[in-house]
Amino acid sequence: MNVLALEFPPISHLFEWPAILFDGTMYAVNKTVLIYLAAVVITAAIFLVAGRRNAPLVPAGVQHIAESGVTFIEESIVMETIGPEGKKFMPFLTTMFFFILFSNIFEVVPGIQFPANSRMAIPITLALVVWVIYNYVGIKSQGLGGYLKNSLFPPGVPVALYLIVTPIELVSTFVVRPFSLAIRLWANMVAGHLLLVTFAILSHSMFTSGIVGKVGSIAPFAMLTMMTGFEILVSVLQAFIFTILTAVYIGGSLHPAH
Repeated sequence: MNVLALEFPPISHLFEWPAILFDGTMYAVNKTVLIYLAAVVITAAIFLVAGRRNAPLVPAGVQHIAESGVTFIEESIVMETIGPEGKKFMPFLTTMFFFILFSNIFEVVPGIQFPANSRMAIPITLALVVWVIYNYVGIKSQGLGGYLKNSLFPPGVPVALYLIVTPIELVSTFVVRPFSLAIRLWANMVAGHLLLVTFAILSHSMFTSGIVGKVGSIAPFAMLTMMTGFEILVSVLQAFIFTILTAVYIGGSLHPAH
């Protein structure tokens, strides 16, 4: 594809990577898989190091990161959306937050520069796990009949409006939620990656096109730098949004009045 006389790589080349191991099999490993494995290893390592028996009383380094993350999830997400009952979901929510964060943040790591969640497989898998959990929690805490009643027939709504409200709640609660969770994360990471690639190509093309181009490349390079900082913020924000919405759905299943 050619944009403003610049050779822009095909979109498929930005999101599809050749297999590094086991090419041609269902176990093929490519760059995206390695990023997800790295996100799992980093997340596990942080909490294994922080939770060791001889950890210092005053947290520092990795221990400080882990404790700050746990405190943030507990105070800003769990207690605000679920309440004290939500503490039993802390391991799940904290792990998910850090896993999504590290999967996203590789977008700005030199030499990697790819957000793994710009591929739909893991976002939709995480969303389906969330869907199973909040429905299970709702059925367990309210019973199947009570959960369906509170989900499809919200209290306080005039009976005549149930003809409109109930189908909307049915689609929203049991169909739309997992897809909206997945698409929100995926779309934001795709958009950010495309912007960074666009400004990187523009900067490189102008810088290598003569003295005038070198001077002109300052503007797109400045935008690239600014967008890189912005994408770090987006990576954290998308992990937070996915986690807090998960907590909201779980809280709604535990407390139907909410």
